[in-house]
Parts: sequence; C-alpha cells; structure tokens
Amino acid sequence: MKPKMKQVYIYCEGQTEESFINEILYPYFFNISIVVCPIICSTKRTAIKKYKGGVSDYAKIKKELSLISKRHPNEYVTTMFDYYAMPCDTPGICNNEPDINVRIKQIEQKIDADIGQRNCNFHFMLHEFEGILFSKPDSFALIANEDVVNKIKEIRDKYQTPEHINNSPKTAPSKILEKLIPNYSKVTNGTLLSKEMGINIIMEQCPHFREWIQGIAHLCTNDK
Repeated sequence: MKPKMKQVYIYCEGQTEESFINEILYPYFFNISIVVCPIICSTKRTAIKKYKGGVSDYAKIKKELSLISKRHPNEYVTTMFDYYAMPCDTPGICNNEPDINVRIKQIEQKIDADIGQRNCNFHFMLHEFEGILFSKPDSFALIANEDVVNKIKEIRDKYQTPEHINNSPKTAPSKILEKLIPNYSKVTNGTLLSKEMGINIIMEQCPHFREWIQGIAHLCTNDK
C-alpha cells in the first residue's frame, strides 16, 4: 500500500522561486510522499485582477499567508522569501544579532508569532535566492566564460557559506551575477544552474536552507 501523499504549500516571492519549487523541490519531496505547491505572493488585488510577484509591504504578506493557512488547516504552509530588501515593517527585521544564522531564526520566529497560525512556518532565503547558486561555482560554466566562473569562485571563497554572501545593494548575490553576466535571467538561469548542481550540493553548502528542507520532511513524515 502506497503511503498517503502529504501536501505542502510554499508561499513564494515570484516566478524564480516558483520555478525552483516546481523543478527542484517537487521531485525531491515527491520521492518521500510529499507534494509541494508554490503560491506566488499577490502584491495587489482589484475587482478584476490579481497582481503577482515581488514584495511591497509585510502587512499584505501577513494577510495572504494567514488566508492560505486558514484555508488549508490540515496542511503545512511555509515560505520562500528573500531576506534581502524585506519590507521594514516586518517583525524583527531590525534585529542586529551578529550571527546571521541566529538572527534569521529569531526573525522567522517573530514573524511566526505575529501570523499566529499553528500550521505556518516562515522561511527566509539567505540572503536571497541567488545565494544558493554559489554552492557550486563550476555550474556557471553553463552560461558564462572561464574568467567569469573564476571570479564567482573567488567571491564564494571569501565567505563561510553561500548564505553569508550579504545583503548590501552592491554585494547581494543577484547584483553580483547581474554585473558579471549582463544577460543573466533569474528564472531561466536560476533553474538551470540549480538543476545542474543538484539539491544535495545546495543542502550541503547552505545550512539554513538544509534545515528548512529537513524540517518540511520531518513535519510531514511524523504527521500521521
């Protein structure tokens, strides 16, 4: 008898994250009887149209995330949002704890408490989605020349983990890639590179991301 499939809703920032969830996370979790479903953030609603993608302010995120959690009370709800440039009204966002791993968990806990839904756990990408792409610099050979790949390796080697590549407007991972690779496409190239390096490499290199993935698996497999 096949185990019952568990459903997990991942509320995410845009098409880049949606593609990553569908192409990378879906097959990984499907193998352990979990189905992940991306839901892109709606930044604006009118009577006839809903606009998706991007983050405008925390209040809208809270409202929509609360609705999703209440709509699926027996399912697990989580998120995939960049820590970089998160709205200033986000609970705990001004936390100055020097250890980024401690700080990000404290902020996520603050947000969870503010949302107040037992089935919802907020998750940040450190410092943004593009950070995980530095997990295997050689993968950039798919879209860039050797000089660029070597520069990406040099940048990666300066940091403890890819998740430590910080959130300055000049040194955020996406800004680095856009400068080094002028025709870089977040959605297409981000998914291509993620597929090439594989989720196991990303988990090995990015501890906060790894804890998130393992947490989803643990919650679902222990929820009988």
